[in-house]
Amino acid sequence: MVRLNRRLLPIKAHFFFFMAAMGPILPQLVVIGKQIGVPPDVMGYIMAVLPILYVLAKPLVGFLVDYFTSLRKFIFMSLILIMTLAYGGFYFLPENSHFIPLEEGSVHWNVTLLTDLHECSPMIYSSKAFCQTVHEADCSQGENLYAAMIVASEARLNLSENMLHGNDSYHICLTSSSQASPSGMNTSCELQHVSSCIYGTGKFWLFVFLLFFGTIGFNVVNSISDACCFDLLGEAEQDKYGAQRVWGTLGFGATALLAGIMVNWWTSDAVKSLTPALIIMCVFSLLDLFSVSKLKLPKLGGSESIWSDVWQLVRQPPIVVFLLFATMAGIIDSFIIYFMFWHLEEVAKDTGYMDQIKLIEGLVVAAECLAEVPFFFYSGKIIKKLGYVHCMSMCFFFYAVRLSLVAWIPNPWYLVGVELFFQGITYALCYTCIVAYASAVAPPGTSATVQGLMAGIDDGLGFSIGSLIGGLILKSLGGRESFKYFAIVALCTCVAHIVVRPTSRKRQFLPKQGYQQPAEQDIKFPPPLPDQEMQDLR
Repeated sequence: MVRLNRRLLPIKAHFFFFMAAMGPILPQLVVIGKQIGVPPDVMGYIMAVLPILYVLAKPLVGFLVDYFTSLRKFIFMSLILIMTLAYGGFYFLPENSHFIPLEEGSVHWNVTLLTDLHECSPMIYSSKAFCQTVHEADCSQGENLYAAMIVASEARLNLSENMLHGNDSYHICLTSSSQASPSGMNTSCELQHVSSCIYGTGKFWLFVFLLFFGTIGFNVVNSISDACCFDLLGEAEQDKYGAQRVWGTLGFGATALLAGIMVNWWTSDAVKSLTPALIIMCVFSLLDLFSVSKLKLPKLGGSESIWSDVWQLVRQPPIVVFLLFATMAGIIDSFIIYFMFWHLEEVAKDTGYMDQIKLIEGLVVAAECLAEVPFFFYSGKIIKKLGYVHCMSMCFFFYAVRLSLVAWIPNPWYLVGVELFFQGITYALCYTCIVAYASAVAPPGTSATVQGLMAGIDDGLGFSIGSLIGGLILKSLGGRESFKYFAIVALCTCVAHIVVRPTSRKRQFLPKQGYQQPAEQDIKFPPPLPDQEMQDLR
């Protein structure tokens, strides 16, 4: 018979409600940007800047939690509230339906010109529907290159429809009178969003503002949750972290699937309303605030010099090596998290599954969460059996397999199976390796700071690099090729980890047992444990 540990029930409830609140919204963040017209490279820039703020925010807030131990719960609840309000603000984003859909993969048009081209009329620029009806285009006809604008007939400006693309007709004009009019009927154009319609609107900056506050809040709460969980477990039960964290996976999967079904039912259009997802998020956030209010965090001995203790830790070569590979894990994770659904929607459009896309996305997230359950639950035993080095190497290998299969999927339904088999052995096990390692090496009184630092490197610096590179590669190569290249990167990282990490095995841990708080003027890190004790920690 399974015994329920009542002492740990509030942290289980927190993980469940917190991740249940995030299930409907986190996988859709990039898709929301896509729906309001943000192109993939710009989305990559945003997601590259955003994680840099995690690097600063996580250890800083972690320091505040460690320093003001009596205010830990208040800080915790305040961050959850800020995160909820920020993400809830997406409801107030203005609608943006462009009359010329411009998805990734549909930006290159082969068109037929019906007449000679002339300079664009001033009334195009002054039109109230300018941003909903006009795209810029770089066109070429042999060696003749020219910049143009393509205007949808819905602009209602009484413009001649002088260009054909497939069965649809549009108005095309030159952006400058100094350009030579193209000769001949057939030409090729590369379309793009008008820059001023992206960066010059309050809608774009409101989206960025809400995204920044919501996502920073989520990531900081996530790392503080881990620190509080390890504090509650104590050193004797560190391997039970995964059994607590698995409740977050169950909550995330359940509401992601529920939101996918509700959003699909709520709207039948290609552009889906996220109102049901936001309602679900708010309900579970309120339940989470109640569960956190019931947390009884243990009283911890503080550190006299938190930053000095942490600096003594991170300057050790084994820790530096570990942080480098944690960054690589973040790079790979960020590309999957931010751009897998972008790629999925490309595949759905090419294969005729766009009417089912939100349901499929919900099922993908549910499959991921189902896959995480056994790996979170047994992660402590797996790490204890294999050690951190071999666990991380195995994770990188299966990341390579997973990315290869994502690149291969012939239609979006295949992704459900791919994620069901590989999410657990990649993300769940790798994440647990990183946070458990951080807990194992953190000096007393610095748990939240060290967790914030490790998480800042993983899903801060790593996510920043991955988002920037991923957005640029996705724009130039498309989804399939981008995932193939990231699979190669993951495989190379696996080989490098196997080669490099064993050189630092003997000092991959720094001792916590018997750690003495440093005197104010005499800060020294304790001597290493004997080899046999180090082997036990591995």
